[in-house]
Amino acid sequence: MRMTAACGTLTIEVRVRTAIVKGAIFFLLTAFLTSLLLSEAVKSQHSSGANNPQAKPSSPTFYKDVLPILQNHCQSCHRPGEIAPLPLVTYEQTQSVARKIGAAVAMKMMPPWFADPRYGHFANDPSLTEEEIKTLVTWAENAAPAGDPRDAPPAKKWAAGWNIAEPNAIVTMPRPVALPANGEIEYTYEIVPTHFAQDRWVQMAELRPSSPAHVHHAVVYIRPPDSTWLKHAPLGVPFTASTLIDPDERRQAHETTSDLLLVYAPGSSPDQWSDGMAKFVPAGSDLVFQMHYTTNGKADEDRTSIGLVFAKNPPKQRVITLQLNNHALVIPPGADDFRVEVQGTLPNDATLLSFFPHMHLRGKRFEYDIVHEDGTIEPLLRVNYHFHWQLSYRLAKPRALKAGTRLRAVAWYDNSRNNPHNPDPEKTVTWGDQTSDEMMVGFFDVAVPANVDKWHYFIRHGAEKKGETAH
Repeated sequence: MRMTAACGTLTIEVRVRTAIVKGAIFFLLTAFLTSLLLSEAVKSQHSSGANNPQAKPSSPTFYKDVLPILQNHCQSCHRPGEIAPLPLVTYEQTQSVARKIGAAVAMKMMPPWFADPRYGHFANDPSLTEEEIKTLVTWAENAAPAGDPRDAPPAKKWAAGWNIAEPNAIVTMPRPVALPANGEIEYTYEIVPTHFAQDRWVQMAELRPSSPAHVHHAVVYIRPPDSTWLKHAPLGVPFTASTLIDPDERRQAHETTSDLLLVYAPGSSPDQWSDGMAKFVPAGSDLVFQMHYTTNGKADEDRTSIGLVFAKNPPKQRVITLQLNNHALVIPPGADDFRVEVQGTLPNDATLLSFFPHMHLRGKRFEYDIVHEDGTIEPLLRVNYHFHWQLSYRLAKPRALKAGTRLRAVAWYDNSRNNPHNPDPEKTVTWGDQTSDEMMVGFFDVAVPANVDKWHYFIRHGAEKKGETAH
């Protein structure tokens, strides 16, 4: 995905290359963890000696101490119908794998979080406190007692099928996409009219594939009614770029000036903006689903939906997604710590909300910084990158930034044999859509005045318009 606009030295692009992969192969790691958990089930049941062991006098119990932790940190994924294969809702489900849960949280494998704690505070950080870790470990070590069910907190209420509030609108691909058992699948598109009779401000959005095991990532674009993007493409049926007759439209399938509504990967969080902030969908718009499917040895079909929660009142700020990227990366064979950097300046004031770093299998670390006028570097986020757990990082306190603020993104890659995910350490790696290639994309979300659309945001004023930006 590529967004390009003249922003001084900032290649924050408004031209969006739709081949972006936000995706994480969530299932590989969850399947691994689940195998560890399930392997413990029989062992734990035999060692406990009872289905409902009694607590030692000072031991944590499930209903009083463990269940609140699971509700607040785990059940968004670990509940029936969600992406994690193993639910952790009832005592019976949890007790059978207690020791492996204790081991996973002690090693800080779960919940997944990769931000360096020295830099920034993030609203969506699911990390357990040391006290919570101690509670789970101690509970497991003491035969996982149930305790008194009357001590349980009220069951957490989830909207059926969603991790956001009950959607005001659900937009579903009309025609399912047939997925083969093997081979590569070309990027697949489906254009769906919203039939919105009035402009809508979207405060929450969540994408739900019907076959999430086949979805590497998905991107949903907003196509306003006056847009000419893919205007001859079919509505309501799946298609690929290669099936389009017009060569310009085949190219357009990979580039668009349309706004981004949502990017999804298995395991990623829904978009949920604070009161007074939302993304804008004009009346009569279409949503363009761009799906990157992968095969896993089993044929299936997918019919993806997106749930939308509208702002109750018109917001004061509009959320737009920008990026810093470097398409010119060339990673030598065997390089184990190859550095790629990009910088740029903001054309106008904005409020910084969140980050989403993206690389492929050779990604190692990613960093966002502010470069101050005196040359000092202020780190905003440092991530020990994990391709199979690509997460967004939402600032606990949004950061106001002035026009001309210089942002920097830095990525490091491991193209050596020491990288167990490296598909070919002998290859010189360049930018490309496939995971065997690489990308360097530093997405970030900002809030601007509600009456400022993406194009107007890139109109510079004053000194910035004259090109007086730091280099």
